[in-house]
Amino acid sequence: MKAQLVNEVGEQRTFVVVLDPGEEAFGVLTAFAAEQRIGSASLTAIGAFERAIVGWFDLNTKSYRKIPIDEQCEVLSAIGDVALGDDGKSSLHVHAVLGLSDGTTRGGHLLEGIIRPTLEVTLVESPGHLRRRKRAGLGVALIDLDG
Repeated sequence: MKAQLVNEVGEQRTFVVVLDPGEEAFGVLTAFAAEQRIGSASLTAIGAFERAIVGWFDLNTKSYRKIPIDEQCEVLSAIGDVALGDDGKSSLHVHAVLGLSDGTTRGGHLLEGIIRPTLEVTLVESPGHLRRRKRAGLGVALIDLDG
């Protein structure tokens, strides 16, 4: 992974992060957010995975149904955010649309993505911090604007 701070105005920083082949996207980006002490940000990304797992959140079971993609796929769109979790650490939430070789797509919550050949991410920090809190009734952590 390589990262560069490309803009800084007041408390808002913009980073470009480029991931390398073989890296796991979700883990690398979570670690980057923690290292940079990012408590609130939005991100977008494009690139490709050699394989990935996206998830569909099932409200009945309060868990993600994993959708494995065991082939090269293009990251057509990835958008997400960073907020502080209940543990006070950077918490990443990313949705992705992945294009397959036959032109079909798969999408959902990005759970895992092994880079091949690259993932180019633009991460824009927001002044202040957002809080992500686990909602017991839903079984998922969501941004809490009252926190």
